[in-house]
Amino acid sequence: MRDRALGALWGLAIGDALGMPTQSLSRSEITARYGVVDRLLDGAPDQPIAPNMPAGSITDDTEQALLLARLLIEGEGTVEPHAFAAALEEWEADMIRRGSLDLLGPSTRRALTRLREGEAVEKTGRDGTTNGAAMRVAPVGIAFAEPHLLDAVVSSSVVTHHTTLGIAAAAAVAAAVSAGVSGAGLPDALDAAERAAAAGAARGHWVAGGTIAARLRWVRATRPPVDDIADVVGTSVAANESVIAAFALVEAYGDDPRTALTTAASLGGDTDTVAAICGAILGAHHGASGLPADLLAQVRAANDLDLEPVVDGLLALRTRP
Repeated sequence: MRDRALGALWGLAIGDALGMPTQSLSRSEITARYGVVDRLLDGAPDQPIAPNMPAGSITDDTEQALLLARLLIEGEGTVEPHAFAAALEEWEADMIRRGSLDLLGPSTRRALTRLREGEAVEKTGRDGTTNGAAMRVAPVGIAFAEPHLLDAVVSSSVVTHHTTLGIAAAAAVAAAVSAGVSGAGLPDALDAAERAAAAGAARGHWVAGGTIAARLRWVRATRPPVDDIADVVGTSVAANESVIAAFALVEAYGDDPRTALTTAASLGGDTDTVAAICGAILGAHHGASGLPADLLAQVRAANDLDLEPVVDGLLALRTRP
């Protein structure tokens, strides 16, 4: 279980770092510059979000996931929404001090502004339909199993992504990670993701859009080719595009994490988030020992990451009475 939990966070970080230099670029531009992104690359000087970042650097996906993990551990499984909002704003301020352009996403920024202006927590995330809650939710999947998982997902999502799409997407990712940590096979983990997406859709403000559960079911049944993942499923920051694209790659390349993650980093659009979510799910299934050792070592060194204490704290929450 510890190896699988470590795999979820290391898979997240590896996918994030692979997608760092290609995020916000088109697929054709990525192909012209790099071909398939089969290794960790520096951010180019003209990278729109991560210019000149060293190869192996993580971005907001991993950093916000670790922020959420810290709050979960410190709160003994509870995330207080105002404390979470304050931590997110402090994180962004630190990113600005570091000269990074990788700041809070549109749903999160809008929600935190509303919260600061006095709106109730239950309303601030009422139109958060992007992938922000899903990209950071892996620690919830490590810390919780059923029947408490969905409540924990909602707690981590409500302030910024309190919508049918935002919560359903986060619930799907958390359920797949949680099932993997428990030792479920990949088909069972993806079944759990579908069920969680359907249940999560009942927990937020309704918004229009193709539902997460239905789109998950479609990509699992059709196994669309990579061209269709990029062009039909989509890789934008919308939760019902990028999160579904990540699951499509899990379905297509579940036995081969390296191919899944390098393909994700080459798709175009929100590549770091697609690859990070894909990596979290596959890492929970294969364990840290089943991830590409060379990529893991390079990401660990580039970011001075020590994930073992984080995982131990999250598993302590999972295994308590």
